[in-house]
Amino acid sequence: MVTGAGTLVNVATVLLGAGIGVALGNRLPQRTRDLVTDALGLVTLLIAATSAMAVLSPDLSGHVGDSAPMLVVLGSMLVGGIVGSLLRLEQRVEGLGGWLQRRLEGDRDGAARRRFVEGYVTASLVFCTGPLTILGSLNDGLGNGADQLLLKSVLDGFAAIAFAASFGWGVAASVVTVVVVQGGLTVVGVLLGDVLPDAHLAAITATGGLLLVGVALRLLRVREVPVADLLPALLVAPGLVWVAHLVA
Repeated sequence: MVTGAGTLVNVATVLLGAGIGVALGNRLPQRTRDLVTDALGLVTLLIAATSAMAVLSPDLSGHVGDSAPMLVVLGSMLVGGIVGSLLRLEQRVEGLGGWLQRRLEGDRDGAARRRFVEGYVTASLVFCTGPLTILGSLNDGLGNGADQLLLKSVLDGFAAIAFAASFGWGVAASVVTVVVVQGGLTVVGVLLGDVLPDAHLAAITATGGLLLVGVALRLLRVREVPVADLLPALLVAPGLVWVAHLVA
């Protein structure tokens, strides 16, 4: 398969799922749509838990020592959160969602705009912070095939149906983020020439799991965690693994 084709398939499945979800959502009562969102929050929490368990990876502990993995993830979240907050990433992502809403739907009332932006932000975070996004895009760029991205495409397509049933066309707009993030990681894979070491990937996966916990809390309406502000943690994590390995 041509390099980058996995991301294109992912975009197609998200758009298809969003279209189906919007068609279904208009026929569902608000109570049912809220229940769908709650179910998505619980499933996202399950996925987050399985990803966060990578902090117990033998590869990571063997590389940085038994006591360092938790500190690596903690440091990644704190440093990444400070950087993201100073850069106002959450506001910028929401601003991009609002701009897309105006371009695609025109001026709408405040409630419709908030629903679109929430759908865009939530779908973008769910589709772009998981381990399959990182490893699949890198492997695609490295020429190892797009099997992982194809699996992710199927999962994202079904998730898009459920998200769009609750949030509408904002979910479809998340393909902009998918193209930028996965396309960028694919280019990084082409430049790297080799996949990330297992220890570094485990740290990124565990950190991504915690970010998904924040997404789940938003979906469950427990707390509006500014997850986008924490995204730099994914870049900080492998750097802290390298530092911890030098110190260990």
